[in-house]
Amino acid sequence: MQSQHTIPRRKSRQIHVGRVPIGGDAPIAVQTMTSSDTEDVTATVTQIRACQKAGADLVRVSVPTLDAARAFREIKKQVGSFPLIADIHFNYKCAIASAEAGADCLRINPGNIGGEKKISEVIACARHHGVPIRIGVNAGSLEADLQEKYGEPNADALVDSALRHIEILKRHGFEDFKVSLKASDVFMTVFAFRKLAALIDQPLHLGITEAGGARAGAVKSAIGLGLLLAEGIGDTLRVSLAADPVEEVRVGWDILKSLHLRHRGINLIACPSCSRQNFDVIKVVAELERRFENIDQPLDVAVIGCVVNGPGESREAAIGVAGGYPSSIYVDGSIQHKAHNAELVDTLERLVHEKIAARKSAKKDSEAV
Repeated sequence: MQSQHTIPRRKSRQIHVGRVPIGGDAPIAVQTMTSSDTEDVTATVTQIRACQKAGADLVRVSVPTLDAARAFREIKKQVGSFPLIADIHFNYKCAIASAEAGADCLRINPGNIGGEKKISEVIACARHHGVPIRIGVNAGSLEADLQEKYGEPNADALVDSALRHIEILKRHGFEDFKVSLKASDVFMTVFAFRKLAALIDQPLHLGITEAGGARAGAVKSAIGLGLLLAEGIGDTLRVSLAADPVEEVRVGWDILKSLHLRHRGINLIACPSCSRQNFDVIKVVAELERRFENIDQPLDVAVIGCVVNGPGESREAAIGVAGGYPSSIYVDGSIQHKAHNAELVDTLERLVHEKIAARKSAKKDSEAV
């Protein structure tokens, strides 16, 4: 069941982070960041590949030292064309080394890289290697003079900081950049992005920083990012969680799917369950989520425990179940199977794989014509 509503996107110029287009009419990219020690190449590559499998379009890797930059070169070699963003603070030499090591983007704060000469060297290196820059402004690390001017971090201070850094890049004739404004406060972040979105045409990277643990952080991110995305603001996003980076990717996709901005994997439409349920909805949904987590093909599957809303939801989904004795299983809008509770999960899993296989076969046949 697809909504007919589409969200008009803010018009932005397009850049490329490796093979991934950002901005313009490109899909909103899902990003995360590794939490492993960058110098542990094996652990970092393993984490990147897990995030890629979960649907990450981009992964950011911290490069705090020149030793980490050397490790970054090997990491990039192992992940191949998958786009990596090097996260740099303070040491401009790490930015240069990362660009030379194959970084697809540099995340820097021009204000803490050093003086004009150091900044110009980073920009020249980025230009030479065709590497874009992300200006990252964070409420927790605003410049001292802005903190003094505003008294405390707020949306205007974030925007002023961003404009200051943007002016540095523009003064050097460098336009190949995107910008992020992040705070742990939802309203501060939203107000800052709204203001900046009207002032520049570069792509914007969304995030609620230091959002919290898996549950609370997902809620805060969904609210903050959802408000902006619903207004057409945002070209990439990261859900910042004190959790496995793979979970950040999954939540990011759930946010985009809920707004019909991108579609990937199984969209489970499930009732919250009540005493009317004719099977254990919570248990069935948890097991289906586990079995479906590696499916990247989009498909709506409705799991409803009773006959109140079950038939209606199931008819609108590609595959659906309405609880009963036995339960009715719908495929493409009509009842095609009956299943008892013990066989329900296996039956739904089989039908999902059959549906996906049939779609792939039909697509292959149409392309061969």
